[in-house]
Amino acid sequence: MAIPVKLEVFEGPLDLLLHLIDKNKVDIYDIPIVEITAQYLEYIQQLETDDMNVMSEFLVMAATLIDIKCRMLLPKEADEEGEEEDPRAELVQKLLEYKMYKYMSLELRDRQMDAARNLYRAQRLPEEVAAYRQPVNYEELVGDMTLSRLHEIFQSMVKKQADKIDPIRSQYGNIEKEEIDMEAKTLYVEAYAREHKCFSFRRLLEKQSSKMELIVTFLIILELMRTGKIVIRQENIFDDIMITSNVA
Repeated sequence: MAIPVKLEVFEGPLDLLLHLIDKNKVDIYDIPIVEITAQYLEYIQQLETDDMNVMSEFLVMAATLIDIKCRMLLPKEADEEGEEEDPRAELVQKLLEYKMYKYMSLELRDRQMDAARNLYRAQRLPEEVAAYRQPVNYEELVGDMTLSRLHEIFQSMVKKQADKIDPIRSQYGNIEKEEIDMEAKTLYVEAYAREHKCFSFRRLLEKQSSKMELIVTFLIILELMRTGKIVIRQENIFDDIMITSNVA
């Protein structure tokens, strides 16, 4: 009665060759082609598979090994630089590439297995903690600036705008309501703050062309200061007010 022998399963001919090289403990750059070919042919003779695609791959490699074996028995050929060509060079290159990809796949598999063991707990914060927002310290934002001082500067700017009006010519013409687009003006002030970062409050007001624009700009500055987008400071009581922007 014959004793059944269970053969190891290899992913392909290159996998089998690597196994034979490791088993014989030989240098992959100096493969004993005669010995490895004999062991390779012995394996495929015992290989039983109905998949012709798999069998054909092993047979092609067997033919390649036999061809290399025959070429090594012939006088060695020289390349264009006059160096002798090794018939095993192409096979060695393929084995090295396959070995690299194989080890990379094993590393990725190990990482996947390690990742599968990681568990994460969903965030569970009390509603009052999740809804908490740090309060704004308006005294810190305003510093030593007072509304009376802001009002004083505002009044001086209004007076300057009034001085620009011709007292005689202004009496002629139709009186029309001046409409200011609050949203557009807010975007303009924020863009100005974003561009200049640190600028004079007086200089900003001087850029306005009418009394209504002055009022709207003044209100926008107060709102930006309230929301913390700008910080207002004044070194001395009669110095110009400087605005530092936090507008992103």
